[in-house]
Amino acid sequence: MMRVIRTVIKILVVLALFAVAGIAGLLGLLWLDHTRETTLPTPTGPFAVGRTTYVWSDAVHTDPLAPQPGSKRELLAWIWYPAASRQPNQMFDDYLPAPWRTALERQSGVLFSHFLTRDLSRISTHSVRDAEVSPQHRSYSVVFMRAGLAALTTDYTALAEDLASHGYVVVGFDAPYRSFVAVFPDGRVIARAPQNNVDLVGGPQAEQLANRLVQAWSADMSFALDQLEQLNTSAPSGRFLGRLDMQRVGVFGHSLGGATALQFCHDDSRCKAGIDVDGAPLGSVIAEGVTQPFMFLLSDHRGETADADTPEAIRQAGANIRSIYDRLPGDRRWWITVRGANHYMFGDGAMLKSPPAMRVMRSFGIVHLDGRRQVAVTEHYIGSFFDVYLQGAPASTLQSQPEYPEIEYVH
Repeated sequence: MMRVIRTVIKILVVLALFAVAGIAGLLGLLWLDHTRETTLPTPTGPFAVGRTTYVWSDAVHTDPLAPQPGSKRELLAWIWYPAASRQPNQMFDDYLPAPWRTALERQSGVLFSHFLTRDLSRISTHSVRDAEVSPQHRSYSVVFMRAGLAALTTDYTALAEDLASHGYVVVGFDAPYRSFVAVFPDGRVIARAPQNNVDLVGGPQAEQLANRLVQAWSADMSFALDQLEQLNTSAPSGRFLGRLDMQRVGVFGHSLGGATALQFCHDDSRCKAGIDVDGAPLGSVIAEGVTQPFMFLLSDHRGETADADTPEAIRQAGANIRSIYDRLPGDRRWWITVRGANHYMFGDGAMLKSPPAMRVMRSFGIVHLDGRRQVAVTEHYIGSFFDVYLQGAPASTLQSQPEYPEIEYVH
């Protein structure tokens, strides 16, 4: 009997050693991938790209989502824009500034920030910090970009750089208490408040909170638009003085940001065109609709909607999109599905996930379309839509093209 016990113990020890070695090997591979250099896709437009930042404080309105009543509204704005030709001595800007990276690592934890994601200091962008605005045109159309849920604006740098390279001023912003983390130049670091985290609640509570977030982000966008109008007429640095075409303002967003883009077009008539990238509609826009040209650019949900066990929320989102879409004139509406696209891969994360993680997701059928390809398709159709409705390009620009076989038009 003792011999059998000793044999079992030996086997268990050997298995434990193999498990430890396997875990160590996996962590080693993840660490090597974490430190790998990554360059974002080269922008496809003719302009060089500049990036600058602002902090905007609202002296009139308080922040409705701040834990302390009466807290003033503050926004941290990121602006990408068409820049003058890059000079040899100009360096590309950091993907995310060092203070933000430090704060993000502290909030995310060691496992996530050092093993499950790419080292953000090793990501190369195509933006020159505080470059001069390109003199090629007198002014440039403005497009707001809203991230998904609590994601940082910089998580969509590839989309912003590409659109800016085609002659647009792209404006995104983060906000205390609802962005995952916000880092101010004065050293303040403010994380998302737990009461603003949709993932911590479920059912009707989650929907109510999501509606509150969308309404707050939409109001923030209107405030940001006010600040841009001031920059255009009295910018201290003069960089954007008279350079913003405030008559041609568009907006796009992903996921909750897409719902925000839709609600903003409903709330603010200064919005001239909008795009919802894979976001379920929320707020009063569901009942009242929009009048501006609008596009729904969606991932491939056909497998989900065909499933009898699909949650009611997913089916309801499709019905709400259909309702809003059907009320728009035929020449001002687009509904496009990207075959094989995944909801979580419209941003830079599509290019920053490790190859082992991508292989696992492919094996489980979570990912079908290559991440860089999904971003490239998204860039093309976002740019083409704004070319049509902000710049007057022919609508045929948005019609079916053989080089984008992934696109399916819904009517």
